Amino acid sequence: MTKPRLHRRVVLLSVLCGALGVAPVACGAQTAQDPFPAPLAAAAGTIRVGFVDFATLPDVQGVAARMMRIVDEPGTRRLFVNDQQGPLYRVSYDGKTVEMFVDLSDARWNVGVQSQGRERGVQSFAFHPQYAQRGTPGFGKFYTWSDVRDTGPTADFLPKGGGDTHDTVLHEWTAVTPDAPSYDGAPPRELMRFQQPYGNHNGGMIGFNTTAAAGSADFGLLYVGNGDGGSGGDPNGHSQDLSSGFGKVLRLDPLGRNSRNGKYGIPASNPFVRNGASALPEIFAYGVRNPQQFAWDKKNGRMFLTDIGQNIVEELDTLSAGANLGWNTWEGSFAYDSRSVSLSNQRGDSKMTFPIAEYAQSDALLQSQSAASGLVVYRGTQVPSLTGRVLWCDLPSGEFFYVSADDPPNGGQSAVKRILLKDGGTAKTLMDVIRDRNARLGKEAPRRVDLRIGEGPNNDVFLLNKADGVIRKLVR
Repeated sequence: MTKPRLHRRVVLLSVLCGALGVAPVACGAQTAQDPFPAPLAAAAGTIRVGFVDFATLPDVQGVAARMMRIVDEPGTRRLFVNDQQGPLYRVSYDGKTVEMFVDLSDARWNVGVQSQGRERGVQSFAFHPQYAQRGTPGFGKFYTWSDVRDTGPTADFLPKGGGDTHDTVLHEWTAVTPDAPSYDGAPPRELMRFQQPYGNHNGGMIGFNTTAAAGSADFGLLYVGNGDGGSGGDPNGHSQDLSSGFGKVLRLDPLGRNSRNGKYGIPASNPFVRNGASALPEIFAYGVRNPQQFAWDKKNGRMFLTDIGQNIVEELDTLSAGANLGWNTWEGSFAYDSRSVSLSNQRGDSKMTFPIAEYAQSDALLQSQSAASGLVVYRGTQVPSLTGRVLWCDLPSGEFFYVSADDPPNGGQSAVKRILLKDGGTAKTLMDVIRDRNARLGKEAPRRVDLRIGEGPNNDVFLLNKADGVIRKLVR
């Protein structure tokens, strides 16, 4: 999900070449441009919020849980959190109880989770909005989006140019008793399968529109984020190809059956349903590289998305039916060209949906790798300083940002401001908080945070990470 900052090395090499009196091209350097030379504001506009340790997931073989997503299931009054390696835990609303709900890596479910490296594993999960409503079509149903080892079954979606490192599969699970302490249903039903050409940029988040009321057009439709297939620069040209399922956000009716494989439904309102045989009817939006999280604004239903860039720009987008976010023609607001960007003709295509906010990977606040992630549109009042803000983050460093939800910016990073955690009267980054905790416990200081953000009951905001397994809740 993250990538080395190649252009920083280019800048250093250019400096060295200049010191030697040699032109960068003659010295063997590529030219790369930083679209945001002014760094993110370290102090101006910073919001400081409190936090509490809410719950802790168990280590797996001595390694902190690789938390990916937290979901509130209001019908059973429980939170659920997954570990990328396979476990899905249920967590009580007070955080005092953390117990296994189902382990996808258990052989009896025949899922076979592939969780090697940082990017593969159980990517996401979602509960049908009717999960706890007996007598409804979605009763007891939840969904998982997982990388798997078994590549034997024929995939529904193939990459261009071959390649078969593993598959990513959407499964439907049906609990007999939704509020039971652990899953009590049969093995899951497979809905769709992608053959992955590379080991990175696999599936992203899945989720249901949290603002869609029962009976509305979007109620019960499952959004599925899917990366461009991996490697670097989208070498197969997937993201702009409407005949490919890679580099897209899909929208499905998981209870329907009118898809090509007969295992899920195609909503009639999808933007490419009547576009002809060349366009996949599952597509809701396209031109994404490595979509991480999406969320809806409870105030107006607007949908937001965080998408990881290639080597220069990280971005926060709004998403609508049929939107083209530009990859790999554009990286953020800038024309993309072989791991670099052009500073001319910025946002120069009216057909594209350009980011509302973005930042440079070379920013001094960040690490040598960077990746946009996390997403909550905060309409709660428990933390008034965050009300009306879109909350997002940089995954490796754990830096935590906000922009206005009511008056979204129009690209660039000037509107991106930091959020710091108040710890004993001192403002700290999440990385600082985790390192201090590990030091007290005699554990090694983590090199990265892998931060994700989620929302719970009463608009509570939770911070997840892969460094210490602790779920933290923001407070006033």
